[in-house]
Amino acid sequence: MTKKYNIAVIGATGNVGRETLNILAERNFPINKVYAIASDSSLGREVSFGEKILQINSLKSLHFDDIDIAFFCAGSEVSKEFIPKATASNCVVIDKSSLFRVDNQVPLIVPEVNLSTLKEFNTKNIIANPNCIVIPLAVALKPLDNEIKIKRVVISTYQSVSGAGKAGMDELYDQTKSKYVFGENDPKKFPKQIAFNLFPHIGDLNKDGYTSEEAKIASELNKLIGNHFKASVTSVRVPVFIGHSISVNIEFNDKIDAKEVEEILQDADGIVTISNNNYLTYISPVEVVGEDAVYVSRIRNDVSRDNTINLWITCDNLRKGAALNSVQIAEELINNYL
Repeated sequence: MTKKYNIAVIGATGNVGRETLNILAERNFPINKVYAIASDSSLGREVSFGEKILQINSLKSLHFDDIDIAFFCAGSEVSKEFIPKATASNCVVIDKSSLFRVDNQVPLIVPEVNLSTLKEFNTKNIIANPNCIVIPLAVALKPLDNEIKIKRVVISTYQSVSGAGKAGMDELYDQTKSKYVFGENDPKKFPKQIAFNLFPHIGDLNKDGYTSEEAKIASELNKLIGNHFKASVTSVRVPVFIGHSISVNIEFNDKIDAKEVEEILQDADGIVTISNNNYLTYISPVEVVGEDAVYVSRIRNDVSRDNTINLWITCDNLRKGAALNSVQIAEELINNYL
């Protein structure tokens, strides 16, 4: 008989928490009992789990002794306070915040990239889920690096407002609506107006001129793929509800061309490649909403630099960029470790 597990989703009313519940139900994860957990302000609310409706429970009243796997989807402050309590109760934690991503004792996992590293989880009973941009980047870059080592990458990200949570989506909606009724467009969640606008500012500004988001992307990529290349990143917030896109310029240590890159990516797990057959053969953010794959299009040689390729990556940031990746990790845990 298949073993079933007690699961807790912390941050169940947020974008990623809700999507985690959806994917657990979609993929028929073997669950005995699932706990939908949120802050006290959400008590009394309900969330969907497949065809079932779950009542929100308080994190403060949760007994981690009863939980096998906890998905933390509520940000670094919540993770910092409650993950030690969870792991002390022998609960395995999959954390979606940035808190443990560069901790050398915590594996940072993208299943298509470095699944063998998962065996190290029991050092702290924590697995870190990477940044929502890093996951699709790593899925695309790792198979290329396996063939010919990457020398450097220049990355420009175009990140939807759902990456900033429900408040980010609400702000884009409200500002867009108010534009047509001459209402106020004062930014609250974002540093500038997001409706009909974009800005190169995600996270805090560091002394070197890069933002904290840009620094995270570079450091997490190196942890996942290796320290043999450097990454220069510009992160841009765009007025799109769901779906992150990335323009990537990749320089390799040896000769390679766009056709070879396309062939390598066609054989890679988790990727759908789009050939340059005509001017419409590329993928935009609205086309990937609800999709599990990482889409790679606009694969072409850089005419200004040898051994260098340009490509365009798009994925649903709430699914493969966050929730799906963590559920895939949990599936590997129960299949081989728990």
